[in-house]
Order: sequence, then C-alpha cells, then structure tokens
Amino acid sequence: MIFIIVVINFAGHFVFERFDLTADKRYTLSQTSLNIVNEVKEPLYIDIFLEGEFPGEFKKLQTETQQLLEEFKSENPNIIFQFVNPLADEEQREATMQSFIERGLTPVNVTVNDKGTQTQEVVFPWAVATCGNRSVKVPLLKNMMGASTAEKVVNSVQHLEYAFANAINSVAKAKQKKVVILNGNGELPDRNIADFIRSVKDNYYIGPFTLDSVAKSPNETLKFLKKYDLAVIAKPTEAFSDEEKQVLDQFIINGGKTLWLIDPVTMEMDSLFNETGSNLAFPKDLNLNDMFFKYGIRLRPDLIFDLQNTPIALATGEQGSGTQYTQYPWFFSPMIYPISDHPIVSNLDGIKFEFTSPIEPLKNDIKKTILLQSSKYSKLIGTPSEVSLTMVSARPEPKDFLNSGNFPVAILLEGKFHSAFENRVLLFKDDLFQIAGKNNKMIVISDGDVIKNQLDKNGQPLELGYDKWTNNLYANKEFMMNCVNYLLDDNGLINIRSKEVDLPLLDKEKVYANYTNSQVITVAIPIVILLLFGVAFTILRKRKYSR
Repeated sequence: MIFIIVVINFAGHFVFERFDLTADKRYTLSQTSLNIVNEVKEPLYIDIFLEGEFPGEFKKLQTETQQLLEEFKSENPNIIFQFVNPLADEEQREATMQSFIERGLTPVNVTVNDKGTQTQEVVFPWAVATCGNRSVKVPLLKNMMGASTAEKVVNSVQHLEYAFANAINSVAKAKQKKVVILNGNGELPDRNIADFIRSVKDNYYIGPFTLDSVAKSPNETLKFLKKYDLAVIAKPTEAFSDEEKQVLDQFIINGGKTLWLIDPVTMEMDSLFNETGSNLAFPKDLNLNDMFFKYGIRLRPDLIFDLQNTPIALATGEQGSGTQYTQYPWFFSPMIYPISDHPIVSNLDGIKFEFTSPIEPLKNDIKKTILLQSSKYSKLIGTPSEVSLTMVSARPEPKDFLNSGNFPVAILLEGKFHSAFENRVLLFKDDLFQIAGKNNKMIVISDGDVIKNQLDKNGQPLELGYDKWTNNLYANKEFMMNCVNYLLDDNGLINIRSKEVDLPLLDKEKVYANYTNSQVITVAIPIVILLLFGVAFTILRKRKYSR
C-alpha cells in the first residue's frame, strides 16, 4: 500500500489530469472555450474583485469563479488570475469606489438577513481581463428584477464560462469583424444608441455610414458597404428609396448580416406629454414590406396591448405642491420574458419594449426562429387609433384576452435568401447582381426602442436598458449584444450560453427552524464520536500492554 501511494504521488508530478464529478459537468469546458484559451500566446491577466468580507451568496460566486479560472489556467499557463479586494484600504474607500464607477464597474449594495439581523455590504461583482494594451470588463453578476441574491448568483454561474471565454477572446485576438450603423433614413441619433456602440467597440470595429450616396453612386455605395460584416438599421422614420433597397438587398445576398429594428407604427411616448395627454398612432410606411415579404415575414401595423408590461412614472398631486411621481402599468410597453432556449435569449431577464407590433412569419424556405413574443395576455390594437395616458387607469381582465396573445416581436431568419428584385427591373445597373446567395442570417425586431438608451439631465447617455424614471434595469443591452455576437460569431462562442448549471440552494427557513439540531449534527456529534474513539482506543491499548 505504501509503495502504491508513493508511486501515485511520484507520477502525479509528471502526469496531470482533472476529473469533473459534478452531475451537470459544470467544470467541463466546452470545446469552443478550449480552442479560445489554447490560442492565448502571451500572458493574459484577470483581476477579480471578489475578495474580502461579503455575504455567503457571493462566496459561492467567488468559489465558482475560482474553479472555472483554474480550469482555464490548467489548459494554458498564460492565463494568470488573482482575486483583489478593491476596498481593502479604508482611507481610500470612497475614492476607489468613485474610480470604479467612472470605469463602469458599478457596485452592488446587498442586504443580508442572518437570523433576523440585517447587514449592508458593498460588492463589486466584476473582473477585468488584460492582455497587452487591451482590456475588457467582465460582469459576474447578472441582473434579475425581483430575484433574490441567491437566485441571481445561480443564474450568474451559468453565465460565467461564456463571460470569461468571450473576454479572453476579445483581448487575446485583434478585432476582425466590422459593424456599420446605417443613417440617412431618420434612424436614431448616435447619442440614443451610444451605450450600444460603446459595448460593440469592445469586440468589433464599428462606424457610421449614410445611404444618401446611393442617389449619385449606387454601385460605389454597395461596394463600400460590402466591406462590412453587419449592418444595424435602428428605428428608421423615413421611407427607403427603391435604389437604397436594392443596395441593402444585394448586401444581404452577398453575405452581409443585418439587424433590423423597425417600428411599423408611428407613436412615441414624448408625443403623449401634451395638454391632452393623447396622440394618434398610425401606420408607418418605410417602403420595406416587399423586401420583408420576400425574406419570409410581414410586420403588421398594429400595437400590442399586454397585461405583462413595464411601468411608467407620471407626475401626480395638486398644482403648486411638490411634484410626486407614481408608477402605473403601461400596457403599450410589454415586458418580454424569453421562453425560447435559443442561445441568443437563453437565461435572459425581462426585456423592455415600447409601442411594439407583431411579426407574422410567412411560408418559404427560410428557417424562422421566434426569439421573443408577447405574453398570452396580450391583444392587438388596430391603427390608426388614439393612445392616451388615461389608459393607465384601465383594468382589463384575463378573460378579455381569450384566443389571443403570444405575438412574435423578434425573429431570427436563417438560410439562402432570394433577392427581393428577382424577376424585376433593376433600379440601377449592377454587373455583379445576384438572385440568390449563400447561407446567411438576419434578425428582425419590431421595435426600435429596444436599442435606445435614455439620457441623464446633462444629456449624457445612460446604460442601455436602464429606466431612470422607475429605476429599473432591463436586459435590453444583453439581448442586443447577444444578437450581434450570434450574427457575427464564427467559432460558436454564443452557444456556450445554453449551458445549464444546477446549484442547489439552502432553504433558509428550514435551516433557521432546525438551527440547534443542525449544530448538534454537524459540530457536536463528530466531537462525541472522536471522544468515544479516543476513549475506546485508550482502553484497548491499556488492556493489550498492561499484561
């Protein structure tokens, strides 16, 4: 036995092997992660700001993070990580917190209940990956409205491998793919999509481009546009000319990815803040219906009225008194919870929509995946129709939504697209015109406000998904980034998001109810057993050697 133990220990210095004995294989890295990690050729440093005194839930997150990074390091010694306590220096505490916030590393204030005692803790659930002169932030805690800290940690652990693999891929490899933000048809200005642009910059080249040049030189415009891999069309308000449509069509047929955020109905929240508190919602003609019809969908010019919605804050109180804001349910702002297991929306929290419309899938050879849809308690409001703020007082019943609901609002299209100008007279001569292209994909979302960030009182952009009026943070940013990553992902990184990890949670109520019994079983009984063993061993020893 001694010889076997010595041999095993000696062999352990030369042969290294790890065994994942968990039921959900949470420590077994996907092949995509392994490929990314093994491509790191120079030291890559990861600082994790989960060190110090904080609640037990975050200890679990710390442990899971450490286990995962040890797996990365075992594959490639160039992965170097350390846990850092950013608030270790009490004198510099405030300055450190401010510097972290300015870098976008926002802290989390956590209230911990321990047998009736409440304590407040400040935690920075972030990591920063650095390689050479490139660095990227890694969020460790996913936001989930209404969820407990323990539930957030469980959801975050499922996200860890993707978060770190994506960060390592971003800093270890030079940017390759190019994203273009199309302008020229009344799309959202840069400041209203600033946080989206800022987030995309971490992984891809990004720049604006206007389609105004199509009128004078369509072929040159198309040639320039083909240099990009993805075009984002964010909430256009002016109709596209047929020449512009032909350019976009050939960009798609030649393999260009597209992310469409289209409002089929003209209606804005700002237009309701007038003396009457109402306005008319009417269909918006962007001259895109024939293109989408050819690709296999139709955007209906109706508004979705949904019982599962996000609130709005309205001023209340008498004139002359201090302004107070009260939150009311706003049925034209659906809260969309993903039910699909597709990697784009897997494990996402609620996403805020505003004045959205249904997307109708049509029959053709294109594969259609419904990413998001309204709740079963939703219905359609035809347009033109009047929308008024007084609708917040409505109290519809679930029975009013029978045989209705589940309207698609975001669809992924994949396959070989046929040109919308097939068997039609071309608007301009194109010697490279193609009727059908190779496999391609696009995402169509029937609401341009999904990508829109709010502005603070100084006109500076806030985080995408944050509503300053209700202080809620929705999952719009993560959803939009997942869309971009899926459309441009060649190595299957986005598929890691589908990994399911099962972390069993303690039932605190049962623990508190059986607190004394638990202490006796886990502390007292082992000590008693040890004492009995010692006494028995002593008695037997005396009997043996007292003769």
